[in-house]
Amino acid sequence: MPGISRKILGLTAAAVALLLPLTGCAGTSPAAAGVDLGPGPAVSGKVKKGALDGVTLTFASYGGIYQDGQEAAAVKPFATQSGAKVLSDGPTDYTKVKAQVDAKNVTWDVVDADTLWAERQCGKLFMPLDSDIVDTSKLPKGMEGKCSVPAMSYGVVLMYDKKKFGDNPPKDWADFLDTAKYPGKRAIPGFASDAAPGALEAALIADGVAPDQLYPLDVDRALKKLTSVRSSLVFWDTGARSQQLLESGEVSMAMVWSGRAYSAVKNGAHFAPQWNQFLPVSDSLAVPVGAKNPKAAMALVNYYLGASQQTKLTELTSYSPINTDAKPKLDELASQYVTTTPDRQAQALRIDNAWWSKNQEQIIQKWSDWLAR
Repeated sequence: MPGISRKILGLTAAAVALLLPLTGCAGTSPAAAGVDLGPGPAVSGKVKKGALDGVTLTFASYGGIYQDGQEAAAVKPFATQSGAKVLSDGPTDYTKVKAQVDAKNVTWDVVDADTLWAERQCGKLFMPLDSDIVDTSKLPKGMEGKCSVPAMSYGVVLMYDKKKFGDNPPKDWADFLDTAKYPGKRAIPGFASDAAPGALEAALIADGVAPDQLYPLDVDRALKKLTSVRSSLVFWDTGARSQQLLESGEVSMAMVWSGRAYSAVKNGAHFAPQWNQFLPVSDSLAVPVGAKNPKAAMALVNYYLGASQQTKLTELTSYSPINTDAKPKLDELASQYVTTTPDRQAQALRIDNAWWSKNQEQIIQKWSDWLAR
């Protein structure tokens, strides 16, 4: 699974003045069946003042500057506005989520999780979103699920060496794997225990599959294409390693997370992004089945999605905002790596997360076997 290490290692230090996280044991709230969130349709980023006085919730995420940013931007302000007491816990652990739901003793009310895993657990470990409470109208098209909303966004992007290919930069993933036209080493993710959108889609596009005809993925065909260029591939299994490959110039091109790409360029790497066909990625927020106060938990999710909250989260963490009205103040370089603007989204390769969530476990086995050859 992408999970804990990928989230922490994929972060960039875009801010240092962060508020300290709330701490304490995982908590639950009373039933509070009479919670009154106010009249009218839900509006992201809003909660009725004092609506959750006496309610206790627990927000679980991955820790580090990412969770610090979440708490400073959304969780603490939500507590102040709503009157709820919001505890913090983590890091996110899928076995703990399952154990809580199975035991009917749910202590995590809102959980930040990998999007594919959240999709796979919809209706099992996570409950459907309450559309009367959660306003998804400001999310980029197609990013919400039945049981989850994006917590932030970033991308898997093609980075190329400007010194080598500046006069004729690669245009897409087909060029990325064209070792005759663009000689040199290229880096791709190589997590033996994980498979996610990226390398397989790139391989199929390089093998002639139209981007809008990728799904269902022909995994064997993709692996055959990757095998044909394997001598030119370098595998990274941490975000830090992918960034190092760019900064050291060990590769000519790389498929990396946009946050790591930004950090590398900020540190002086002579690389530039090709955003055509970049793959959008996000974490997701979801409410476990059996949460003691689902209305209050949904209210926290809805507040988190607000434009001002997302603006601050981006400024604190460098992750892209998932509210289309968010206007973070970033330096010129950082603003180039925001993945959720309309112009950037128009360049995105459309990923079928529902297909991935259903097939990921089988793909992991094939992928790990291929890596071990």
